[in-house]
Amino acid sequence: MNSLIIAVCGILALIIGYRFYGNVIEKLWDIDKSRKTPAVAQYDGIDYVPAKHWLILFGHHFSSIAGAGPIIGPVLAVVLWGWFPAFLWLVIGTVFIGAVHDFCSLVASLRNKGKSIADIAETVMGKKVKLFFALFLWMALVLVVAVFAASTATTLVQEPRIVVPTFGLIFLAVFVGFMIYRLKVNLVLSTGIGVAGLVILLIAGFNFPVSVTNLNFWLVVLLVYAFIASTLPVHILLQPRDYLSTFILFFGLGFGYIGLFITRPVMHTPAFISWNTSTGMLWPMMFVFIACGAISGFHSLISSGTTSKQISNEKDAKKIGYGAMVLEGVLALMTLLAVSAGLYWNKETGPAGLVYPELIKSGDWIGTFAAGYGEITKPLLGATFGKLVAIITLNAFVITTLDTATRITRYISEELFGDGLKISVFKNRYFSTLIVIVCAGYLAFGNWKAIWPIFGASNQLVAALVLIVITNYLLSKKKPIKYTVFPAIFMLLTTVYAIVYLTINFFKKENYLLTSIGTILLFLAVFVVIEGIKSFRKYKYEKN
Repeated sequence: MNSLIIAVCGILALIIGYRFYGNVIEKLWDIDKSRKTPAVAQYDGIDYVPAKHWLILFGHHFSSIAGAGPIIGPVLAVVLWGWFPAFLWLVIGTVFIGAVHDFCSLVASLRNKGKSIADIAETVMGKKVKLFFALFLWMALVLVVAVFAASTATTLVQEPRIVVPTFGLIFLAVFVGFMIYRLKVNLVLSTGIGVAGLVILLIAGFNFPVSVTNLNFWLVVLLVYAFIASTLPVHILLQPRDYLSTFILFFGLGFGYIGLFITRPVMHTPAFISWNTSTGMLWPMMFVFIACGAISGFHSLISSGTTSKQISNEKDAKKIGYGAMVLEGVLALMTLLAVSAGLYWNKETGPAGLVYPELIKSGDWIGTFAAGYGEITKPLLGATFGKLVAIITLNAFVITTLDTATRITRYISEELFGDGLKISVFKNRYFSTLIVIVCAGYLAFGNWKAIWPIFGASNQLVAALVLIVITNYLLSKKKPIKYTVFPAIFMLLTTVYAIVYLTINFFKKENYLLTSIGTILLFLAVFVVIEGIKSFRKYKYEKN
């Protein structure tokens, strides 16, 4: 089948979903543009700062949720189960589950003074749920910071040409933010200057590579950066940096889809490979492998963490919360097409270095995606420069997620240890951030890969539990729950089955660390579900 047909069908389905189903979910929450948002009502100049324009906040939100997920998920899943089931999950999951999850998390936080999803859990399900949930989120986020720091450091070692664009963007963002917020320069002009700066940085990086092969050096640099970025007021670095990073994505998406339109390659990867693989069955494992791009629990932490504290008007919630998830679906779809059509399935039909299964066997998912992207953009950029654009696009979002995840972990530290456990020193943003960085650094410099295999399942478990919290919240407000309760049930069954499967396998392999973590996750799921059912019955009784 021609890849262009798949691209058109997928994008049209996502656009229609945004236009119609997005409106249904928006009406569910009675969006009111006259209602003051936390960014306005609780402005503090540090975390609660209304974005100058919704596009700036869209840039922050999208850059933060994208990360490596919508790339690594399809790259790993398609080679195991085929492109067709992955395509269906990306489209259906995005419209009916992922975007609903993100949008509802955002609006629920807006209606609760910008509180995190863990704090909202306390409001509707009690303090015990909040403490257990917040502790789990804190541990998961520390792992995210560690993994994204390690991943970014690895790309900086492997590709010296991305060093200048990666760090040059930080200083460029501060300058653009200064123009927008201090000098009051027109947004269009500021954006034009920022985009021109991005192009210059890209060219400079290509011509002046910076080669530092010491991985630990880059880890230290990135962790120091994460500390600074997560404690600075959001409008100084976070907002403008993420806004400019979005244009890197637009370039990457634009070149990718234009390349597809020009080359129109056929799908070399089989549509369906097997239901059962060495990694597990298509259900539930594919739904855990492909998280970002369909649904990801991490997104709710962005929505209720940083985004809800910066949105200036409720009317922008759909564009940011629902719309950014749809755009991530478009990105994940491009990744699927890059590896399925840009690469070949076997040595008989494809040249050396472009055979999908062979590339993925090496464990280099970044190189696999870059090779496929380079092939579909070859008429526009050339294969070599196309690979560089792919890696820069990926790296921009990984480092963006790194600093946002650090800030959100700081928020949860303040809520969990400062407010919940009454350890007053954690209310100091510098101290709480330092603890996060130290813990993440310990994992990043150590064997973080030992606990990574179960992280995908834990991320989807967060999504399931968030949907349970949102369902109870809607019920407490006497709102229809069918839009969230069925996704919650599906995600809960999927993730619990996946965690049980993984935990049994870990036990058989005598990996007792991961066996213990899997058991703890199952305990958490059972606890939250029991409390969720209690709350559900209580609100049902009150409603009747």
